[in-house]
Amino acid sequence: MKKSKLNSWLWKWHFIAGLISLPFVLILSITGTIYLFKSNYETPRQKHIKEVTVIGTPISLQEQRLIANTNAIKKPNSVIIATSPNQATEFISGRFGGKSSLFVNPYTGVISGEIISKKTDMHIVRKLHGELLMGKFGTKIIELIASWMVVLIITGLYVWWPSRAWKLKGYFIPRTNLDRRTFYRDLHAILGFWTSILLLMILAGGFPWTDVFGNNFKQIQKLTNTGYPATWQGNQIQSNPFGNPLTLDQIVAKAETLKLPGEVTLSFPKGPKGVYSLSNFNPSNLSSQQKIHFDQYSGEPILKHTWKDVGILMRGRMWFMAFHQGEFGVWNWWLMLCTAIILTIMSASAIASYVLRKRKKSWGVPKVPASFKVGYGIITILMLLSVLFPLFGISLTCIVITEYIRKRMQIKKTRITS
Repeated sequence: MKKSKLNSWLWKWHFIAGLISLPFVLILSITGTIYLFKSNYETPRQKHIKEVTVIGTPISLQEQRLIANTNAIKKPNSVIIATSPNQATEFISGRFGGKSSLFVNPYTGVISGEIISKKTDMHIVRKLHGELLMGKFGTKIIELIASWMVVLIITGLYVWWPSRAWKLKGYFIPRTNLDRRTFYRDLHAILGFWTSILLLMILAGGFPWTDVFGNNFKQIQKLTNTGYPATWQGNQIQSNPFGNPLTLDQIVAKAETLKLPGEVTLSFPKGPKGVYSLSNFNPSNLSSQQKIHFDQYSGEPILKHTWKDVGILMRGRMWFMAFHQGEFGVWNWWLMLCTAIILTIMSASAIASYVLRKRKKSWGVPKVPASFKVGYGIITILMLLSVLFPLFGISLTCIVITEYIRKRMQIKKTRITS
């Protein structure tokens, strides 16, 4: 059974947190929706760069690499192994946000184009989604809002949970026979409740990209040895210098025989003792991903890693991140699209309900009985959430201090008046 005083207290903080978070939640849901269409938007616009006309016999990959080294802004460190004859050879420089791709026509040796990640429209959308175009400071704002969204979901579940019996109207479908405010309130609450687990899963997929939580998570991975194996990147592995190195064509021929699924990347050796590192990006089936290091002179595999070698925390992290981006297939894409739309409707209906409820010259913050005291159970939960989400903990501490000062000043003012 719900306690009425606790319900009032949780409703107050759900209300305040929602009021502050709503503008940002709208931005996240709208930009998230747009970013889901990244492939649909970019594919036709980049077709003239990535696709070429098949003419005769292609020139060697070794020669294409020399062309790329001469024309790229930064010397490429890897190549994408082509899967069709009309595919331009993609040479990659840098990583993540600093990544750029130079495309070479394999038949003519002409540069068909270059794609710099930072200069694409979808990169701007992603930066708006992840950091509000404000760099590290914006990332922390998004992390803070995401932390409070977890609290919003938890408090919302308690506030909305029926104290007596479940009814069709108000708990499964919005009530339309009452006023407009009730309709919007029901729409917000019903959508929020029935998608709460899904929203928490999506948030779990976004947190690894954050600064504070993300860095703490990485540290735990290192301490518990549950991330990638130390030899995953191949920095500690060396080739045995003997004779001349194999050509890029010879290494790619060996890689193609493995028939790895997904997008296959071959990273170049770093120096005379470096190794070729082969990996495949296949988010629709994470367990199929591999990392194989080859001796650049003999072409023999030195070390092979499979998904089973990856630690449990990293595997969980990669799963939730792929789920967050709708990369598990059509069903996942549609699920993320519908969720983003639902989140937008939830936010808009909450605003509508608030506007219709709000009185003039008042924020309309719900009142809590003066006799209510926060129990040890709630304090424990808040402390655990503060440890898990440090920015939430800092903001909560600021709120508690502000509330304490406000009450002290109010008591002091009352004494002076009396």
